Amino acid sequence: MVSGHRGEHLVTLKGGEPNYRMLVEAMSEGAATLSRDGVVLYCNRSLADLLCRPTGRIIGTALKLQVAETERGRFETFLSDAQKRAAKGEFNLRCTDGSLIPVHLSLNRLRGYKGDALGMVITDLREQRHKQAAEIKQAEAVSRLLLVRTISAQEEERRRIARELHDESGQLLTALLVGLRTLEDTRTLAEVKVQGQRLREITAQAIDEVGRLARGLHPTVLDDHGLGVALSRYSAEYTKSHNITVNLTLHELDSSNLPSAVQITLYRILQEALTNVARHSGAKTVSIRLNCSARSVEAEVIDDGCGFDVKAVSVSSHRLGIQSMRERAAMLGGTVNFTSNRKGTKILVQIPLVHQDVQLIAVERNA
Repeated sequence: MVSGHRGEHLVTLKGGEPNYRMLVEAMSEGAATLSRDGVVLYCNRSLADLLCRPTGRIIGTALKLQVAETERGRFETFLSDAQKRAAKGEFNLRCTDGSLIPVHLSLNRLRGYKGDALGMVITDLREQRHKQAAEIKQAEAVSRLLLVRTISAQEEERRRIARELHDESGQLLTALLVGLRTLEDTRTLAEVKVQGQRLREITAQAIDEVGRLARGLHPTVLDDHGLGVALSRYSAEYTKSHNITVNLTLHELDSSNLPSAVQITLYRILQEALTNVARHSGAKTVSIRLNCSARSVEAEVIDDGCGFDVKAVSVSSHRLGIQSMRERAAMLGGTVNFTSNRKGTKILVQIPLVHQDVQLIAVERNA
């Protein structure tokens, strides 16, 4: 639009309009020019194909009529806002068969029209929505799988605790009961003292066993003294129970500065790693090294056992322990990597210390 002594008139540059029209018509996205009140002055073929209507049946009609009825009020506001500034929004356009097409609309005033016309670009969101739906479906499937694995792990833990209660604590309590019955039949004070001493030893063993089971469920020392002390005590108990030497090295680890969620996650991962060593590796020695920096904490577990096939285990659905280690680390944005051969296995755990969500501790404790 050019203003002169004869008023405003339209000037077209030679060769400009055909090239511009070819560009707009070649767009994969819909494009249109709207009047101030939302009437379509022009639309390209992509928009016509999107609405399944000929171009001639779209031009001259109010675009509002193509918008889903429940969104027409919001569309009116959207048009009004576009008179003042660039506007963007998501709507559903109605196709000829009655189906609704999710689209993203971008509206802006066209220069030279003094706000009397708006340029519009329409992006079809169907593929994006399909991808989002597929991602949601995949996430739900993963969640279901994790739930199944969590329940399986919980049941396995309950079975283990039940076995230990029966085999250890149960046997000690039975021995205590038998000893008390024997005490009833003793005839001399010396026999009573001997029997009483034996019953005290059995009771002490039972208390130790119950304490060991309780620490396995949740180590209170972790809350009271931190990760370093908790690992030291667990390593000592582990060596005593499995006859496997544990060399624990804590490099620059101040567990008091670590978030609680990181401490319990590392403790559980290392606990699972040592359990796997005792069950499967045949190792005689295990080395654990922990190193903490301002941005991350690393834990390294190295054993001298027989090793295993890392690739085969990675795709196996039966290795819940290894999968659990990875999932625990992933909850905090960390990773667990395995390297193994016939001379032993190395496990490297890396957990970032930035933006940790302390609420994960509640989730961990409930699990």
